Amino acid sequence: MQLPAKYNRPEYLLLAMAFIMPLVFSVWMALLNNFVIEKAAFTGKEIGILQSLREIPGFLAFTAIYVLIFLKEQTFAIIALGLTAFGVAITGYFPTTMGLYITTVIMSIGFHYFETINQSLTLQLIKKENTPHFMGKMLSAKSAASLLAFSSIWLLMEHFSWSYKATYTLFGGIALLLTCYLAVAFKQFPLHVEQNKRLILRKRYWLFYALTFFSGARRQIFVVFAGFLMVEKFGYSVADISALFLINYVFNWLFAAKIGKLIGIIGERRVLKFEYCGLVTLFIAYGLVENSTFAAVLYVVDHLFFALAIAIKTYFQKIAAPEDIAASAGVSFSINHIAAVVIPALLGLVWIVNSSWVFYIGAGFAFCSLVLSHLIPSHPRQGIELKWQEAQ
Repeated sequence: MQLPAKYNRPEYLLLAMAFIMPLVFSVWMALLNNFVIEKAAFTGKEIGILQSLREIPGFLAFTAIYVLIFLKEQTFAIIALGLTAFGVAITGYFPTTMGLYITTVIMSIGFHYFETINQSLTLQLIKKENTPHFMGKMLSAKSAASLLAFSSIWLLMEHFSWSYKATYTLFGGIALLLTCYLAVAFKQFPLHVEQNKRLILRKRYWLFYALTFFSGARRQIFVVFAGFLMVEKFGYSVADISALFLINYVFNWLFAAKIGKLIGIIGERRVLKFEYCGLVTLFIAYGLVENSTFAAVLYVVDHLFFALAIAIKTYFQKIAAPEDIAASAGVSFSINHIAAVVIPALLGLVWIVNSSWVFYIGAGFAFCSLVLSHLIPSHPRQGIELKWQEAQ
């Protein structure tokens, strides 16, 4: 049964999907480091390989454009969301190295296809002037879901002694049921511009591609190795990691929409320059930290910068031809994951030699992004993709 017309709108569907995905993915992520160490005896080598395997579907995200020949984008997003939920639900049943590799790939195929199509739908269905603020709202919805997930993990595992298997199954099952509800509750929303159904790489989008590449590279270091540092070096428990995530998501829940609105006011160039300056400092500090409390502070501050990455997407929306958005969303995800496929496994080997070197490399990636951010024009639009074009 479909929702009443008042609620049967693209904004509500996008916000609902933005809630469900982190509800299930946050559980997978929060439990991962402790689960693989306690149940499968992972070292830096195995976790690096697992994370590289997780990113291969992201690298192949450009193939989404070919799936769209047969499926509508909205339908594709729902199917991908359901596949993610299924992958998480079965994770706890395979506590071996190979089992974790396989369930991770299943989950990741759904996750990366969903993120690709969801980005495309958002940039097509939401007006340009409203996009930064709306993306902030989506981030707030994601944070609310993550808060629910992490607080539930803390309650279930610390106070009721739930197993990893039961926790994964519960949240994966709930997300799968909610996804099925979305499939029947919302009508198909028409897209106003027919999208190109072929692979697109345009020379004039090169700065967007470069920013996306380095964003993916540095994000992998945070996602893979910052959390692993907390568990391996400082002995953080599941409850400790969940508490850190709770702090992160409380901030995003309260302020992400305001940050999105701020991006719309002061512009992508200034926001990204500020972000990358902060990240260079943070990664160097990661490499030097020896105190568990200070490491936790770095972890929280690092996560706060993620909200600023909205600016890369809104920059692209302003410079892109409307018919290029779906194809470019897949390409950008693939570019984002070129480094992501290689970096976890490669830096997992570096980690064994000296964990600090991993974070110094991250500082180098952030510095490259800082240099590139100076090329963004103050008022980007089609034909004005680079700063020097404003003066012409």
